[in-house]
Amino acid sequence: MTGKSDRNTTYSSAGTLTATKTAAPLRDIPQSVSVVTRSLIADQAMQGMADVVRYVPGVTMGQGEGHRDAPTIRGNSSTADFFIDGVRDDAQYFRDLYNVERVEALKGSNAMIFGRGGAGGVINRVMKEAQFSTMRSLSLEGGSFDHRRGSIDVGQPLARNVAARFNGMYENSGGFRDAMDLERSGVNPTLAIAAGANTSVRLGYEYIRDHRRVDRGIPSFQGAPSAAAIETFFGNPTLSYADARVHGASAMLEHATARGLTLRNRTRFMHYDKFYQNVYPGALNSDGTQVNLSAYNNAHARTNVFNQTDLTYGLQTGSVRHTVLVGAEFGRQGTDNFRETGYFNDQAMSSTAPFANPTVATPVTFRQSATDADNRVTATVEAVYAQNQLTLSPQWQAIAGVRYERFDLRFHNNRDASALEREDHMVSPRLGLVYKPIASVSTYASYSVSFLPSSGDQFASLTATTQALEPERFANYEVGAKWDARPDLAVTAAVYRLDRSNSTARDPNDATKLVLTGEQRTTGYELGVTGDVTRRWQVAGGFASQRARVVSATTSAREGATAPLVPHVSMSLWNRYQVTSRFGAGLGVTHQTRTYAAIDNAVTLPAFTRVDAAGYVGLTRDIQLQVNVENLLDETYYPTSHGNNNILPGAPRLVRVGINTGF
Repeated sequence: MTGKSDRNTTYSSAGTLTATKTAAPLRDIPQSVSVVTRSLIADQAMQGMADVVRYVPGVTMGQGEGHRDAPTIRGNSSTADFFIDGVRDDAQYFRDLYNVERVEALKGSNAMIFGRGGAGGVINRVMKEAQFSTMRSLSLEGGSFDHRRGSIDVGQPLARNVAARFNGMYENSGGFRDAMDLERSGVNPTLAIAAGANTSVRLGYEYIRDHRRVDRGIPSFQGAPSAAAIETFFGNPTLSYADARVHGASAMLEHATARGLTLRNRTRFMHYDKFYQNVYPGALNSDGTQVNLSAYNNAHARTNVFNQTDLTYGLQTGSVRHTVLVGAEFGRQGTDNFRETGYFNDQAMSSTAPFANPTVATPVTFRQSATDADNRVTATVEAVYAQNQLTLSPQWQAIAGVRYERFDLRFHNNRDASALEREDHMVSPRLGLVYKPIASVSTYASYSVSFLPSSGDQFASLTATTQALEPERFANYEVGAKWDARPDLAVTAAVYRLDRSNSTARDPNDATKLVLTGEQRTTGYELGVTGDVTRRWQVAGGFASQRARVVSATTSAREGATAPLVPHVSMSLWNRYQVTSRFGAGLGVTHQTRTYAAIDNAVTLPAFTRVDAAGYVGLTRDIQLQVNVENLLDETYYPTSHGNNNILPGAPRLVRVGINTGF
């Protein structure tokens, strides 16, 4: 029998379990939610999270030192606000999309659902799972700059009550930047067990290996990206690499009783071991002829265990319908951090290279300096939460919830055997009101709060100073509207204000350090459209206007300074049109106004517009040829940075050709 792939033709998503921990239509959720479906991921040949957020209003992706995902959501940057099926995915690596069903960007602070962090929002990956149907798909890609990639997705029932699925991926590619290379692989088997009429069990395991050249980009000069050719590597590529190995295991038990009570328990285990090392650029000298170079390496080993238990119950009191949620979360994270400084010619902590020829081979010895990390950090979380979703009438709905969270951090310095501890108790409310004048339209207002302990989103260190600081607080105020213009076409709008107190940012000239930035406020509005205009025409995109500014000055940031990597205006629109039964075409445009590279606003990344295109040809009933062209007009642009002197150029025009087949 010929199997079918999991590809469908719609960009729309009707609902989510993530935003409220209960099944709810997107239009009934008093929060801005953008969903990138599997179809959109496939049509654009997306490779990672930076590709995903390109069509999510209000989100940009940082450079992440060239070895990790680092989004900025509503003016707040993070490397920790990632989730898998609603459970924290707290590891610093590049996430692949080979086994992802869809990606949800839930914007606005909401610790009631997600716990600590999530300052501007979170990004949740909904993973592919075993289904009780047969599926077979294979994708092979090749393209510019030695791009080579393949993925497979097979699944079928093994017995009447057991089904299995396997997703796998391998990539071995180059890049447009000099000396760039990437090799990564992933395997993800899953199992579904129907353990009775009202009980299900789902199990999964994933292993990811990612080895790549670490690329920190180019330096700035006189307040803008330097005039270096976009392919120029600054530093020593031989000594600049990252190797990450990530193991993840999950288990989910769900049981529903005849009286309407549903129990859902999720457990997620993750261990990641990562080493990265780089020789990277600093500032240019005054006449732009010499660039300063520094070097270091870092080893991280982290083990995470999280368990969530949710009980939901539906009941009626008079004319009001309630969906009550109570739950608890327990987690433990143990992290070992070890850093070494690079000494050029075994002597100096910095070196210089000619700007005209900055790719060097100077010998570097790595050893610990007096300030390098050698520590063990253990973080534990205990949380309980309760929420009530009320249907007050056919027109009015409300949601109210609160989370109490205890976060305990224990820091042990291996260098001098010193120890510090900080315990925080955080209470995070959530309130929302929805009015539906007609069934297909909803308007809403909401208020929600999140906290981030003073040790930062990766809690890699604790000092006497940060031990004494209260957690950062994030309060989100939002009003919006959602309209299902067609059954498969959603139009959304939101206006918001997000207040951040006791805030921090990357040091503009040393991205390994944090500086205090007082208070910050992000205000803005966003529009989104996703789905099927007609049976042949799918669209996805949005418009965002936002300002993220420091409103209380410190020595590191003046009052009125703009948060880095936050364009005042960004917009995107992707179209896919099925011209005939065998031929389809895609065209997309993304635009953003200028941004600042760091909190001091000393370096500006210029505005840019990028055009992408695609073509789809059905060769047979089960085989499709796909061609994607990124940056069709070959524009030179600088989409992101990691401080003032690690600016990453965008890729020139590149072409990817893929064969997708069900078998």
